[in-house]
Amino acid sequence: MKTFMANAETVERKWYVVDADGMPLGRLASQVAAILRGKNKPTFTPHCDTGDHVIVINAAKVVLTGKKLDQKNYYHHSGYPGGLKSTSYRKLLAEKPEFAVKHAVVGMLPKGPLGRQMARKLRVYAGAEHEHEAQKPEVLELVKK
Repeated sequence: MKTFMANAETVERKWYVVDADGMPLGRLASQVAAILRGKNKPTFTPHCDTGDHVIVINAAKVVLTGKKLDQKNYYHHSGYPGGLKSTSYRKLLAEKPEFAVKHAVVGMLPKGPLGRQMARKLRVYAGAEHEHEAQKPEVLELVKK
């Protein structure tokens, strides 16, 4: 008996829509990352991108539990001395909710060229509207707790 190894030509990709309304950010990110990676499929192969496309809607309505909204910070550096910038997640979710969700999901994907290829299959929208109706995406219910 031979072991099946998927490759880029044999992978069939589906499109899924995930509603982030009321979901904790980390729980949403981990489940979406697993779908992007293809871990929900029996043909999962670690060295090949076997995942599906995911559209996340209502990213502005994602929640953070506890005091994380004020205590958790997003950091970035300008590259200059003293250039460390800090933003609380309350401000980040108010200004750029798409970035907060995308940043959380991409952080849970593999690092390197394969992870970047998987991250390109993620689309995040702050509202309930998206522009991918032509792909006929299926609604995917994720576990909230």
